[in-house]
Amino acid sequence: MNRDLLLAIDNGTQSVRALVFDANGTLAAKYRVLLDDYQSPQPGWHEHDAVGFWEALCDACRGVWREHPELRERIAAVAVTAQRGTVVNVDETGAPLRPAITWLDQRKCDDFPSVSPLWRAAFAAAGVTGTIRYFQREAEATWIRSQQPGIWKRTHKYLLLSGYLLYRLTGRFVDSVGSQVGYIPFDYKALSWAKPSDWKWQAVPIDPERLPELIPPATIAGEITAAAANATGIPAGTRLVTAASDKACEVLGAGVTSNDIGVLSYGTTATINVCSARYVEASPFIPPYPAAIPGAYNVEVQIFRGYWMATWFAREFGIDLGDLDELLARAPAGSNGLLLQPYWSPGIKNPGPEAKGAIVGFGDVHTRAHIYRAALEGLAYALREGKERIERRGGLRVTSLRACGGGSQSERALQLTADVFDLPVARPHVYEASGLGAAIDAAVGIGLHRDFESATRSMTRIAETFEPDPKNRRLYDDLYAQVYRRLYSRLRPLYEAIARITGYPR
Repeated sequence: MNRDLLLAIDNGTQSVRALVFDANGTLAAKYRVLLDDYQSPQPGWHEHDAVGFWEALCDACRGVWREHPELRERIAAVAVTAQRGTVVNVDETGAPLRPAITWLDQRKCDDFPSVSPLWRAAFAAAGVTGTIRYFQREAEATWIRSQQPGIWKRTHKYLLLSGYLLYRLTGRFVDSVGSQVGYIPFDYKALSWAKPSDWKWQAVPIDPERLPELIPPATIAGEITAAAANATGIPAGTRLVTAASDKACEVLGAGVTSNDIGVLSYGTTATINVCSARYVEASPFIPPYPAAIPGAYNVEVQIFRGYWMATWFAREFGIDLGDLDELLARAPAGSNGLLLQPYWSPGIKNPGPEAKGAIVGFGDVHTRAHIYRAALEGLAYALREGKERIERRGGLRVTSLRACGGGSQSERALQLTADVFDLPVARPHVYEASGLGAAIDAAVGIGLHRDFESATRSMTRIAETFEPDPKNRRLYDDLYAQVYRRLYSRLRPLYEAIARITGYPR
């Protein structure tokens, strides 16, 4: 039988999807398993049974074969993309030693090692001491080593979720360079583990032997083992090709391989990315992340709890999620002067850890429809600000946008976005852009397409494009320049006072 199909496994935050694509980027089959069994043992903690992630992957694959048994023997290669920053400690047998700490976890640890005086002086001179301390406090390895020393002592490998899933599929402790996003001693510029002299080894207490071998995206990492075949139904011996993190694969799946197109991800964390051949820090000491293309970078600005605000709004205002788009139509562009600053969760820099959300401009005409529209407008303003920062720092110009993620399914939201940015916003032909990016890596890795240019040309395309409305564009330009851009600097002292008085956020 002709092996001409690609299996992409996408382990996101809310679900695991098994996706089958052909060489033209057409989605031939899909099966989704929800991830709704996260645990919060203490306030701010966010964990998941690591084996549960694997079992959901197995369920998703078996679901595809149940519904499309004829496709199973046609799979030429498998690729995995996963949520970023979720960590798994395993012993010598590969068994998890504790629940995975997910990227949403907010625990912090002040018991971290000190870096050398030379590095401290350099950080102070650069004005980034606070950023480095944030990195150390947020590092899951720091917390585990301090609070669960027995677990840390027994840890044979300290893996990101992608590395754990690759181990379960191939039996090898390997991971993709493109998946390395987290509080780990990774050199984002060199796209490798940091050199022995790098400050990260002092800042985060991880021994090099506890980390997996790194290999570039689109590289054959191994084959599906007999045990993995029995659990997933993927034929034993099928080649597994490295992909990248879910955001990196989303950029590639949107068909973007250059820095003149910005990719908006309207997901739990909203982001704007450009793919760059050069290393560009959108903010000092905040690195670009590895791209799904070997040797390339994704210059990114994040808005934590981005499109999560839609879920928050629906829950807190008692509205069905399916009715939100209609609600958006009930308020005019500009929300009658209501503006929202979307910092429901603090950041590292621009905004900093003191940041909070804010809604200003209330009047007696405003309804929940205005609040919801203001939330989406505020998110678009924040991402536009991120685009402008990337352009300044990188000396580049973004001329168009692609939109992915759950929020991209709303035509009204995409029109709003085009108006705020004053740029055309295109929607890719498939919603599963992250899975498609992983499939592109697989296609290049096994030679189904000779390179990324031909692969993206064959496997990606635009479904529809939203052009800016001239009237709305002018309104949004004025609100953005004269009001939104001034909010954070004006409110920051008040946020700092709130934190000082209440202790929140820490």
